[in-house]
Amino acid sequence: MALGKFKAALKDYETVVRVRPNDKDARMKYQECNKIVKQKAFERAIASDEIKKSVVDSLDIENMTIEDDYVGPKLDDGNVTLTFMKELMDWFKDQKKIHRKCAYQVRFILFIMFTILFPPTELFNGDFVDRGSFSVEVILTLFGFKLLYPDNFHLLRGNHETDNMNQMYGFEGEVKAKYTAQMFQLFSEVFQWLPLAQCINNKVLVMHGGLFSEDGVTLEDIRKIDRNRQPPDSGPMCDLLWSDPQPQVQSISKRGVSCQFGPDVTERFLEQNNLDYIIRSHEVKTEGYEVTHSGKCITVFSAPNYCVLIRKKKYVSLQPHPNVKPMAYANTLMQLGMM
Repeated sequence: MALGKFKAALKDYETVVRVRPNDKDARMKYQECNKIVKQKAFERAIASDEIKKSVVDSLDIENMTIEDDYVGPKLDDGNVTLTFMKELMDWFKDQKKIHRKCAYQVRFILFIMFTILFPPTELFNGDFVDRGSFSVEVILTLFGFKLLYPDNFHLLRGNHETDNMNQMYGFEGEVKAKYTAQMFQLFSEVFQWLPLAQCINNKVLVMHGGLFSEDGVTLEDIRKIDRNRQPPDSGPMCDLLWSDPQPQVQSISKRGVSCQFGPDVTERFLEQNNLDYIIRSHEVKTEGYEVTHSGKCITVFSAPNYCVLIRKKKYVSLQPHPNVKPMAYANTLMQLGMM
């Protein structure tokens, strides 16, 4: 269910309900999953056979009105400035939201920018949303700095910059609660243009997840991936977002999607592509990072207060968290799993 495999999950829930007909929790989860399956079937049924149009085509940003009583940050003649970003962060710290026109402007400009690949200088390696109840504020801040410093600020796609994850873990619900369903659709489109990987100085490859279920993948193969879509359940695009390293030889992933690749896979991939090492994220590390595969696979995890275990470690500048429930907008089933 958490992977977005709703039909497969529904079959499992049907079995549980049949075996335990008086289990209220099982019945509730079955009903929730069944509702999602029917909703997606309806959406497919009404979808047009024509070429899908971008949500940008339906927006009239220029004629959107900013009400007189709005006193929050505004773009300077449509441009992101350092003053705007400072005001934006202060505004978000007070748990206020920026005007919908400003939010649309930031993402519309970024939608155009991400159709071009930039050489990396500083990277943020995916999973910007879903892990808290202020994902909208986080992603708007990142997008703002990308617009302010386009040559020095870079974002890679993580497995949570996808529709299925956003539906289950809360980002979709948060955007709809704070703004509109249309705004989530625009977020979704921008996420699809985020690069899947970046090669630094022709020697280091950075991705959110890891390496591949099959041997022989080259940098040129990665460049040819059609990333403007939701990721499939298998293949190179899926692996870049979902796979994990392990000390042993390759095996099926405990996550239920992609693989866990061993040091032999890392060695062959680096040698074939004339690289020195890979940098990835995707896993909680108590020290904030981990070096494996004889120094050739580095995991970086930079969320300082992700869980109690992480908070006990020596991270700097920990900020007090607002008095808002984590993942307040997550799917009902995910909230039940957290209890």
